[in-house]
Amino acid sequence: IGSRTPAKLAEYSKETGISAGTFAEVGRWGEALVLSVKGNAAERVLSLVGPELDGKVVIDTTNPLTDAPPEQGVLHSFTGPNESLMERLQLAWPMARFVKAFSCVGSARMVDPDFGGVRPTMFYCGDDAQAKAIVARVLDQFGWETADMGGAVAARAIEPPAVLWCIPGFLQDSWTHAFKLLR
Repeated sequence: IGSRTPAKLAEYSKETGISAGTFAEVGRWGEALVLSVKGNAAERVLSLVGPELDGKVVIDTTNPLTDAPPEQGVLHSFTGPNESLMERLQLAWPMARFVKAFSCVGSARMVDPDFGGVRPTMFYCGDDAQAKAIVARVLDQFGWETADMGGAVAARAIEPPAVLWCIPGFLQDSWTHAFKLLR
């Protein structure tokens, strides 16, 4: 786990056996990275990883949500319909291999999502086919049906469902659902 202050994670690391380090240290030794931070902190965090991002698969779970309170359960985004946070990140770090995934589900359902034998669908996208294949394998191992939505431009469509996902949470305190693509 990367942090500006890895010492704060010492107890957690001891309990779980999961190592902690600075963002640059984790970037150096991590085979693939998961970017799971507040959307408006993503660029700042990646700048702390620095050149260690080059060539790395980065699973981007972030969403471009503002700090504004929701309106009737609907959150605000700092990107428009013709851009995505992931596209911004890919443009800023062209040597990293970004794949958008896990951006519209809560942590309670990310691994082994249990819906009575029905596998929910995880949409993912990115410009690097090999990186997407790696992420698709992880998603499958985690219990998800996968749906490859194409290149990084598809993040424009994958990020907004996070807003939809949050509405039942804010309005009904229900945070353990997922989406399913029916074919």
